Amino acid sequence: MGIPIADRQELLSQPLIAALSVSREDGRGPLTVPIWYDYTPGGDAWFVTGKDSLKARLIRAAGRCTLMVERLDPTVRYVSVEGPVRIADAAEGDMEAMARRYLPPEAVGPYLAEAANYPPEVTIRLTPENWLSADLGAV
Repeated sequence: MGIPIADRQELLSQPLIAALSVSREDGRGPLTVPIWYDYTPGGDAWFVTGKDSLKARLIRAAGRCTLMVERLDPTVRYVSVEGPVRIADAAEGDMEAMARRYLPPEAVGPYLAEAANYPPEVTIRLTPENWLSADLGAV
């Protein structure tokens, strides 16, 4: 059964690992990979990735993508959101905000130091257009 709007937005706002999916043009199935993301109810979901990464190239070509998150406790729930995207160079602080969302405080500095060695990043903002959600009951 579907989840009420406020509940699905609250689930998406939790620091879960999302499955990102984006179509491919070569007849293969969609690219589906785990990703860190952020979301504030009523706003856009966003994530950071390498400017020239496969994810970024495919999302740029498709103009849209899907994020799906699930949790197991206290009941099995999932939320999937799909929609158009906006891509821009990552703003100063985007990587740090994401690292602070997912990592313990003592790991943020070393993570950011390592990330500084990677190619330039972009921030991708997904505007939720289509939602799928379900509460599948107790585990």
